[in-house]
Amino acid sequence: MFARLTTSISCSKQFTGHLIRAAGLKYFGPQKKSDYIEKVERPKLRVMERVPQYPPNLRPPKMQKRLKFMRGPEIVHSDFIHKQYGIVAESGGRLRWGHFEMLRLTIGRKMDVNRMFATWRVPSPWQPVTKKGQGQRMGGGKGAIDYYVTPIKKGRVILEIAGNCEFAEVKPFLELVANQLPFKAKVVSHEMLTSSKSMESENLYMKYIIQNNLNGCHRWLSPVDHKWFGKYI
Repeated sequence: MFARLTTSISCSKQFTGHLIRAAGLKYFGPQKKSDYIEKVERPKLRVMERVPQYPPNLRPPKMQKRLKFMRGPEIVHSDFIHKQYGIVAESGGRLRWGHFEMLRLTIGRKMDVNRMFATWRVPSPWQPVTKKGQGQRMGGGKGAIDYYVTPIKKGRVILEIAGNCEFAEVKPFLELVANQLPFKAKVVSHEMLTSSKSMESENLYMKYIIQNNLNGCHRWLSPVDHKWFGKYI
């Protein structure tokens, strides 16, 4: 009996390459302490107005499309205030009231309000979008206001999350809402945002083509292409 047991042990050692597995205690380093002590009264995102409030004696004004509000790079609101984490737009687009509610409800449900807080970096919907009723003929003037939107340019910071938290904590639920926006958006930290700005380079090949009018490209190029050399549509 004892001889049979010793032969089985020696065989197991032979098959395992003479490795003896033993359980041990893993060592986890101490959690990094954050020196971020800023406190806010309302850590969650506030509710955005669906329709802008006008004086009672003022008729809500209508507006053209004005695609210039979505073209080109964002110059002013392109950096973080709290120097931590947030969502940044990678292309131009429009945010409707439903997108604001999706962001507010999802982030408010996922984040820890005792350690984190979130802030908006975009205004509530203010640009009117008109639409005519179904089956109407051409003419008859501009249609009625259907809904309001907030135009967004590339590089605009949508919202920020700060507090005593790590990037690995906030990244999963921020990516969840960033993928549901009507334009491309990414979740970045302050270090990633500053490094990406320094790495941006100009498209020299496209710039040479436009400046020298190769193949008569000036016939179909727009003023936006002459200004940004094909970088922003």
